[in-house]
Amino acid sequence: MSSSNSENTTDALIEYRRQVADLKQRIKNRRLQVWGFYGTPIIFVVTIFVWSALKVFIWLHGDIPSAVNGLFGGILFALAVSIVPQVGMEFGDETHWKDARTPVKELKLELELTEEARILEARKLTPPALERQASYKERVPGEIARLRKESRHYRRIHLFMQWLLFVSSAGVSAITAWYDPPQPGKGVLIILGFTVTVVTAAAGYFKPRERAFNLQQTADSMEQHNTALELGIAPYTQADKVSLELFATTVEELRMEQRKREQQLDQPHQGQQGVI
Repeated sequence: MSSSNSENTTDALIEYRRQVADLKQRIKNRRLQVWGFYGTPIIFVVTIFVWSALKVFIWLHGDIPSAVNGLFGGILFALAVSIVPQVGMEFGDETHWKDARTPVKELKLELELTEEARILEARKLTPPALERQASYKERVPGEIARLRKESRHYRRIHLFMQWLLFVSSAGVSAITAWYDPPQPGKGVLIILGFTVTVVTAAAGYFKPRERAFNLQQTADSMEQHNTALELGIAPYTQADKVSLELFATTVEELRMEQRKREQQLDQPHQGQQGVI
């Protein structure tokens, strides 16, 4: 393969990567647009329903406090104001959204075709195994950063659930001791009790604490091996070819173990015992 053909193929691969990154961002933006376009009216209707439910179940024989009316009125006004520009940007003559009236499914298909074209182009320039392993080593820090990011995400979810449980449980006791009349304390107690039940069930089902721990553990192990390879210490004290091969094998084993732990967390408790 000539040098000019190799450079052309490399430039084409870089361009395909840019197109793939752009399409992924466009899909993400379009999903947000669709969510806002269809979700805002739904939230508007749900807000009216909640406002009416508060009147029926809590303040049936009295007037709703002005602060509550003002809160719901402000929310409805903000939602109504946001609906108008979204409709204009979606169906107006001069569209301000890049992919207005474009289904997400169509963007996904374009992404798949671009990925396929990138793979076909990459076949024209297949580097030796040593170069691929060196390139893989350069991608590992990004994978470590991704694992740490997901770990922080699940850790925040776990902390949020715990604080929600703490506040709701304390609120149940406080309101029970504070309110002698049945209303509005009874309605608040129902909401807090419901919150405690839902959060407890969600924490037990999704296990955000365990997911955060597993992701952090995998990221730490991968970082340890990456540092050992860069410093040339055990177990990467041999030639570069052997060390890169061992490094790639070790990292893939760590990733496989992480996927197995994720699968175990997704299974019911009885299923986990069988797998372990």
